[in-house]
Amino acid sequence: MATEQASGKDGLTKARRDIVALGIAAAAIILFVGTGSAVLPKIVEQWSSGTSGGPNMLLTNALLLNIALIIFGWRRYRELRGEIETRRVAENRARELAEIDALTGCYNRRSITSETDRAIARAHSNGKAIVFIMIDLDNFKQINDLNGHQAGDEVLVRAAERMSTLLPDEAILARLGGDEFAIVLSYDANSPDHVEQFVARLIDSMSTPMTIRNQQVQVTMSIGVASGMSGRHGELSEVDAQALLHQADIAMYHAKRQGKNRYFWFEKTMESELRLRNQLESGIRHGIERGEFVPYYEQQVDISTGELKGFEMLARWNSPHLGMVNPEVFIPVAEEVGVIGDLSEGLIKQAFHDALEWDPALTLSVNISPVQLRDPWFAQKILKLMLECKFPPHRLDIEITESCLHDNIGVVRTMITSLKNQGVNISLDDFGTGYSSLTQLRTLPFDRIKIDRSFVAELTGVDASSRIVEAIVSLGTGLDLPITAEGIEDDKILETLKALGQMKGQGYHYGRPESAGAVRERLAAAGLLLEGKPKAPAARDQSAPGKNRKSA
Repeated sequence: MATEQASGKDGLTKARRDIVALGIAAAAIILFVGTGSAVLPKIVEQWSSGTSGGPNMLLTNALLLNIALIIFGWRRYRELRGEIETRRVAENRARELAEIDALTGCYNRRSITSETDRAIARAHSNGKAIVFIMIDLDNFKQINDLNGHQAGDEVLVRAAERMSTLLPDEAILARLGGDEFAIVLSYDANSPDHVEQFVARLIDSMSTPMTIRNQQVQVTMSIGVASGMSGRHGELSEVDAQALLHQADIAMYHAKRQGKNRYFWFEKTMESELRLRNQLESGIRHGIERGEFVPYYEQQVDISTGELKGFEMLARWNSPHLGMVNPEVFIPVAEEVGVIGDLSEGLIKQAFHDALEWDPALTLSVNISPVQLRDPWFAQKILKLMLECKFPPHRLDIEITESCLHDNIGVVRTMITSLKNQGVNISLDDFGTGYSSLTQLRTLPFDRIKIDRSFVAELTGVDASSRIVEAIVSLGTGLDLPITAEGIEDDKILETLKALGQMKGQGYHYGRPESAGAVRERLAAAGLLLEGKPKAPAARDQSAPGKNRKSA
C-alpha cells in the first residue's frame, strides 16, 4: 500500500512537470503569434531597406527571446516525455520482477495470493469452485547434489514447461520457491473427479525421465489439493488465498510422507497431525543440541557357539517430554528435515567412546540412513570421527540397506571403496527386501550379508521363508560372504538357523537392546572390558515377547 501511494505521488509530480513544460511552450507560441505578426515585418523591412537607426533592438531581442522560449519549452517537454517513458518501462520491469519468477517465468509466491483471490472471485461469480494444488518435487536436493545446481535449475524449467502444457484456460501456475509449485484452477463443484484426473495427468507428465546434460533425471511429485468448499463434495464456502495455500501445503506434506507420486485432498485431521509433527521436529532439533539422543546396543552372537562377537548400535531418544522414544518415530522426521546426519554422527561418536572400553575383539555395527549416503562427504566424515576418537577401523562395520543400491549405486560404490581402503567393514543390510543383483554382490566389496528379520521371524522349516533363508545362506557361501541373521526370537528359530550353517545372529532371544551402562556391566561381569581379563562368554539367553524390530 505504501508503495502504491508513493507511486501515485510520483505520477502526480510528473504530470505537473509535464503540464508546466507544455504550458511554457504554448504560451511562447501564442506570444509569438500575437506579437510576431506585427513586429517581425517591421524588423525585416528595416533590415532590408537599411533605414537609418536600424531595427528596434528591444523588439528584436523580445522576438528572439520569444523564439528561444518556444525552442526551450518544446525541448523540455520532449525530455520530460522521454523521462516519463523510461521510468514507466523501469516500473513495469520492477513490477514484473516482483511478481514473476525469473527462472521459470511463472508467477511467484508474492503474486500468487492476489491472483488466487481474483480467481476465487471469478469462479464464484460463475458458480464454480476453486482448487489450489501444491506440488513438491521429491528429492530435489539429491538432484542438485548429484548433478549440480545448474542442472537442478534446468529440471525446474522443464517441470514448469510440462505443467504449463496441461493447464486449462485461466489456470494459474506459480513457483513458490525452491522445488515447490502451485496451480490454481476453477472446476464444477459437482465434479471433483475432474480435479483428480488433472492431477493424475500432472503425475503422468513427469513420468518420462528428463535428459539434463546427457544425464537421465527421474522426477516424482508429492501433491496436496485444497478446495474452496466446505468439503470435497460440500457447499461453496468463504475462503481466501492464504487459507487455501495453507491447507494445500498441509495436504502436500501428508502426501510426501506416504511415498512418491501421491496426492491427497486436505482434511481437517491433517492439521492436528501436522501440528504434532512440527512439535516432534522441534523436539528433535533441540534434542540434538542437548544430547538427548543416546546409543543402545544389541548383541551379535555366533549362533553355533553362543560366543559374543559384537554389538549393533541402535538409536534412542531420551526425551524429557516423551520419555524413551524408539527410532521408527523420530528417524523418518529427522531424515525429512535434514538433521539425520548430525543426529547419526553424534551417536556414532558416543558409540566409539563406549566401544573403546570393550574387549578389542568385539565389533561395533552401525546402520546408516539412505539419506546419509547421498552425502558425497559421508565416508570422510566417518573416517574423521574414527581419527578423532582413535577407534580402530577394523572394529567398525557399516551397514547399508539393500534399497540404497537402486537409488545411489555410484555414490555407494565410491563410499564403500573409500571406507574399505581404510579397513572398515561393509555389510549389506535387510538382504532380500530390496533391489540388489548378483552382479552388484559380486562387484561391490561387501564383507557380510544380513538376512532381513521378516524372513527369519517366519521360519518354520518348510515354508517359503525357510527356502529363501536357505538360498541366501547358500548364496553367501558361494560368494564367500559371511551371514548375519536378524530377528532371532526363540529356540525354534535358532535351531532352524543352526541347521543351515555357520552365521552370526541377533534378536530378542539374546536380550533386548541395552544402554551403554548396562552393556558395560555385562562386559565387566564377563571380563570383556579392557581392565578385565578377556574371555569369550556365551551370550545370555533372554527370550522376550513381542516382535523383534531392528530399530527396537
